[in-house]
Amino acid sequence: MAADESPISVHKPSQSSEPPQQNPQQMEQAYQAMRRKMRIQQMIDNIDRKIMVLSGKGGVGKSTVAVGLALSLAQKGAKVGLLDIDITGPNVPKMLGLGGEQLSIDDGMILPITSHRGLKVISMAFLLEDDDKPVVWRGPIKLGAIQQFIGDVAWGELDYMIIDFPPGTSDEPLTVAQTITDIDGMVIVSTPQEVALMDSRKAAGFATTLKIPILGVVENMSGYTVSGMITDAEGIPLGKTQVSIDAPAGITQDVTSDEDGRWSAVLDIFKRGGAEEAAQHLSVPFLGRIPFDPGVVRGGDDGVHRVLAEPEGATALAFASIVDNILDQLDQSAPSSGPAIL
Repeated sequence: MAADESPISVHKPSQSSEPPQQNPQQMEQAYQAMRRKMRIQQMIDNIDRKIMVLSGKGGVGKSTVAVGLALSLAQKGAKVGLLDIDITGPNVPKMLGLGGEQLSIDDGMILPITSHRGLKVISMAFLLEDDDKPVVWRGPIKLGAIQQFIGDVAWGELDYMIIDFPPGTSDEPLTVAQTITDIDGMVIVSTPQEVALMDSRKAAGFATTLKIPILGVVENMSGYTVSGMITDAEGIPLGKTQVSIDAPAGITQDVTSDEDGRWSAVLDIFKRGGAEEAAQHLSVPFLGRIPFDPGVVRGGDDGVHRVLAEPEGATALAFASIVDNILDQLDQSAPSSGPAIL
């Protein structure tokens, strides 16, 4: 090699060289992703409180509780949205009598279906042509659908959004927690059985891992109220008389009638107090009990929730009390810029 030669070859670009062309499809995807991110942020800003409703296992009545909480808030005069994130098993519309409703689009945004008391509802069920056809989606497709329900829906300004999830702690709640970064709290729904309480503790661990405040635990299907009147052979009411009831698990439960001969008793069909004990163990609030009410099943089939069908009944009053406790927890955790709901 000559003394004036360099070991490094330097190639100067020609005057005619052009920057690499970007794929138009990739550019469009990036643009749409940016727009959705902006819409999600706008949604976050327009909704004062976002509450997740979660259960560690199925069959505890989580969706029934989510619908009841949303309706109870709406009855208090709040502007409420209900987001059904159960992609593969959506049943919130059925509970609200919205079966057969179809979503519409205005100016590129999905319009939620309006239910009782102005409640705004979004669910995968509105997109299914056949309710019996299963939704078989992998994680990335679920993620896209969830983000679309959050960012592409014209929710408007809301005081509260209730988010109902499928059972467990898999993709859906994780996606929402990562997309909506200011979740105000989680309500954990359980029943008195030990197996349900075990899974509720897992849900609490999930919330702790994601740094989501736990607003408290709700015990659903907690006690079944039976009532009647005791009379003598001539039909005259017997006041202040002891009545023996054969309760579950072979237990005899004694109650005393009132002066008019009327009596009532709460039978523990499963167990009682397990969720409250779990809340104490987890050092989180116990929000209250919802009674075992056969009318809830009928209401779910008929599309008329018990909060609406019997607003002064035991179930509706239980929901109202739980909502009050949730609002107390929200007030304690952080000040709200929204209106006070009394």
